[in-house]
Amino acid sequence: MGLPDDYRAMARIRRFEERLAALKDDGEIPGSIHLCNGQEAIPVGAARALRDGDHVTATYRGHGWALARGVDMAGLFAEMMGRDSAVNGGRAASPYLSDPSRWFMGENSIVGAGVPIATGAALTAQRTGSGAVSVVTIGDGAMNQGNVHEAINLAAVLDLPLVVVVENNVYSEMSRIEDMVRIRQLAERAAGYGIPGRVVDGNDADAVADALTEAVTRAREGSGPSIVEAMTERLVGHYSGDVQHYRPAGEIASAREREPLARIRAAADAELTARLDAVDAEVEAEVEAAVTAAREVPYPDPATVKEHVYV
Repeated sequence: MGLPDDYRAMARIRRFEERLAALKDDGEIPGSIHLCNGQEAIPVGAARALRDGDHVTATYRGHGWALARGVDMAGLFAEMMGRDSAVNGGRAASPYLSDPSRWFMGENSIVGAGVPIATGAALTAQRTGSGAVSVVTIGDGAMNQGNVHEAINLAAVLDLPLVVVVENNVYSEMSRIEDMVRIRQLAERAAGYGIPGRVVDGNDADAVADALTEAVTRAREGSGPSIVEAMTERLVGHYSGDVQHYRPAGEIASAREREPLARIRAAADAELTARLDAVDAEVEAEVEAAVTAAREVPYPDPATVKEHVYV
């Protein structure tokens, strides 16, 4: 992908989530939502390293990964509105949505719980000889969960085609990661499993794509898992109602100068700026059309409430 294409992919995620927040404020979306504003370069860069058949498992902050993997935008809006969407019929909403047709294994609200799921997908790929790779994204706080270590260790021992992407946005919910671990970078823990660990600029889609291409190629060739730590910053709260009193004054404003979309615009000349303005207008129209389409989707029939619960 070229620069305008990367910008478009990231702008789609940013505008989708901004619109999502507005719909939440207006009461059209029930439940909490966790946004990835500022982290868009990670799923966009990672998507460039993947092919059809490669699975992605995400956290509850996974809307950007779903969009980058090709999940239908209108379907995502409808799903989060609790409507009978083609995604999950309104049953998953923001933190649990999935779309196996796009190899998006879905989100999970339990911190780190996606890693064992992704390890299972990697084991299946290895045993069936499909050549697929399983990518799982986790936050920095998940690296302190026991099941994450167990799953990565198993993947390392069995040389499974697994890539663990740590989206280190500095905060584990409301606590700074530096207050919870003694190592400088979480990727250093890869040495304990005997696998590669790499730290990249998570606000640079090219840097992410390069690191993921290396890790995915290694996994696909049978050389086992890797950990890629992508350094980034959240531009919003941990969840939709988070007032962020724990963040120092000026921190968010400073982060806005480094976030991926602002970085591209800051380096753009007049010609590129005009192209990016046109992209923004097209994305805005796409998002509004998706919201309109989502509102036309009916709510689920209450009589189906027991479906997918009992066998």
